[in-house]
Amino acid sequence: MANRWTNRLTMQDVTPEAAFLNRRQILAGMGMAGGAMALGAPAMAQEEGALKPNSFEEISSYCNYYEFGTGKGDPSANAHRLTTEPWSVTIDGMVDRPGDYALEDILSQMTIEDRLYRFRCVEAWSMVVPWNGFELADLLDLAGVQSGARYVAFETVYRPEEMPGLRRPVLDWPYVEGLRLDEALNPLTIMATGIYGKPLPNQNGAPLRLVVPWKYGFKSIKSVVRITLTDKQPPTAWNKAAPREYGFYSNVNPSVDHPRWSQATERTIGGGLFAKRKPTLMFNGYEEEVAALYDGMDLKAQF
Repeated sequence: MANRWTNRLTMQDVTPEAAFLNRRQILAGMGMAGGAMALGAPAMAQEEGALKPNSFEEISSYCNYYEFGTGKGDPSANAHRLTTEPWSVTIDGMVDRPGDYALEDILSQMTIEDRLYRFRCVEAWSMVVPWNGFELADLLDLAGVQSGARYVAFETVYRPEEMPGLRRPVLDWPYVEGLRLDEALNPLTIMATGIYGKPLPNQNGAPLRLVVPWKYGFKSIKSVVRITLTDKQPPTAWNKAAPREYGFYSNVNPSVDHPRWSQATERTIGGGLFAKRKPTLMFNGYEEEVAALYDGMDLKAQF
């Protein structure tokens, strides 16, 4: 899997699918299952040697998508309810060509690439995953961003009849996220359509999700149905729920601790329960590509 954004990662760095599948079970055993489990959560890491990947069936059999509930059971109990065909994305706000874009029409005009990215959860565990997707910038270009736009807002599908987790007030549903426009246009930012060369499973954000690899995973919103260009900073789900804990930017920053745990180190999923923690990299290892976006900002105050 060769592309210019692998950031020196290879397929040998990919966390096995089984480790991805079981990470919530492991975290639960460590007393870490609460809090903001990333709604943008598939990715896997094995920085020093990879284990043999398990099957796609194994990785797709566990739900970590709050709209389907926060339990640790088999995701097929709920995630299979989500209807992903047909699918459309409403693109509105400060764009030249607003409207409802059918997913098949979007994909016919996009270049699907392989992207091997690190993933860092706000709960201080990490992975590496091979994504399939296209640059968000290309989708925004399709809609025609107007000159006054400064932010991009995203919204997850809201279907209580298909998503039983929506019946519980875990968050202020529907799930929403946002990026500054220059973050959205960065070539690292993609809309993922698959993992491991296969279509996204429902519980992983099917059929279309955001991936922003230098930010904590909950920024990578799943099952996107609306993208809005705006001149005002949009609300985001976890920031609304706990602004002291989850900032708008949520860049991976080892010097800014979560109020309830350190972010200086991380545990690599797939390395075993007692594997040595490793230092967290600034911007999750993508500092060279994205640091210039934040020149002059106080990244501790604007976390």
